[in-house]
Amino acid sequence: MTKSSKTIHCAAVDLGATSGRVIVGTWANRRLRLTEVRRFSNGFRSIGGHDYWDLPGLWAEITAGLRTAKQRFPGLASVGVDTWGVDHVLVNDAGRIVFPTHAYRDARTQPGLQRLAHTRAALGRIYAATGIPAVFYNSSLQLAETVGSCPAIADLATRCLFLPDYFNYLLSGRMANELSIASTSQLLDVHGSGWSRAALDHFHIPAVWFMPPIPADTVLGPVRDFPGLQDVKVVAVPGHDTACAYAAMPADPAGGDLYISSGTWSLVGFESNRPVLGPEALAARISNERMGDGRYRPLTNVIGLWLLEQTLREFSARPRTDRAWAKLIAAAGRLPAPARLLDVTDPAFVNPPSMRAAIDAQLRKRKLPRPGNLPGYLRLICDSLGQGHADAIRAFERLAGRTFRRILIVGGGSKNRLLCQATADAAGLPVVSFTLEGTAVGNIASQLIALGAVPDLATFRAQQAAGLKQTVYQPR
Repeated sequence: MTKSSKTIHCAAVDLGATSGRVIVGTWANRRLRLTEVRRFSNGFRSIGGHDYWDLPGLWAEITAGLRTAKQRFPGLASVGVDTWGVDHVLVNDAGRIVFPTHAYRDARTQPGLQRLAHTRAALGRIYAATGIPAVFYNSSLQLAETVGSCPAIADLATRCLFLPDYFNYLLSGRMANELSIASTSQLLDVHGSGWSRAALDHFHIPAVWFMPPIPADTVLGPVRDFPGLQDVKVVAVPGHDTACAYAAMPADPAGGDLYISSGTWSLVGFESNRPVLGPEALAARISNERMGDGRYRPLTNVIGLWLLEQTLREFSARPRTDRAWAKLIAAAGRLPAPARLLDVTDPAFVNPPSMRAAIDAQLRKRKLPRPGNLPGYLRLICDSLGQGHADAIRAFERLAGRTFRRILIVGGGSKNRLLCQATADAAGLPVVSFTLEGTAVGNIASQLIALGAVPDLATFRAQQAAGLKQTVYQPR
């Protein structure tokens, strides 16, 4: 029996900023079946005016999920970890954490961002070197603040591991920086696969903290120190969850597809063999992040369903079942389209104490009426995000010289027909929504390639596309 024909079980550890899960993918007869074995909530905690991730809590959930996966699938072959971008762990040679891991929404980077923003020449130099615009959550700004506020850290820390790198280390014992997650940092050389000395020097970050990035699909070694899991291989999959989601897309090999990974953020972009650079790209805040294989993934961030998630917290009647969600979306869909939309680029929406109050404040400032109920807020948010997606698409067409024929959407927003239709209407393009656990599927695809069960990503996509359920939203 060949590797391509036998049954293989792979565990995807998929961590998001608000939830995480461990999913086992079973590959048999060129088809992938997913089984969720553990799901858990996630969120940063605040103390002393700063926000931090609960790494021990996440590790406990990961290990519990892997033990369950092994019990249910005794032949489990491998595990891979993907997370959100930019956040990191500083460790010493023994792998011990030497500085607390801040959450990317922490406001500590704002002074550094303002200093950088006031130096137009520096902004241009850093963008030309890294292909990543200056955004408050960048690892570069986080690490610069760490070194500036605690200079002794340069002697205490010997390695900087991004979150998937750190959990890979805990599992395998090997420290390595994977390429796709490294590319979110604003520290990687946009013209190669190494670190940008210009960026490291500008932000006063020790270069010795980083190792040459490794490509995804790399086997790091067996799981260590866990009875019963020693025969499971640890694979460095695309560490950035967006790179995994993009890898899972059943893209047209001829091109013409634009992707949206819709979750807390809407990551709007496409695959390219070259970056999108220049002053206009910088002004449009285009990030030239990487796929696991090193190709470029030019994208822009739209605030995403964070707007809706945080607004729902302030309504006691928020939906908690699929039926309740369908009822709420239907009620919002019956409302007339808003005459004016939210400016979803407003920084006030990043992490306000009250999202509803932040929305109301913008509307009041612009002398626009506030929604009277939850369906009204939902309709306003979905239509505004749809326009935000369309604006990003038009910027890409102009700057990259491309014409997109359709939009592929995965993630939580792909299940929201109001958001999908609003995007189709605003962009004037069909939106194809897939019933696809994008990040988990991309994670598992990388493991299958590393194990030799699938030759490459193009083959995996072609084999998966035929079995996917899809819904097409035509522009009205």
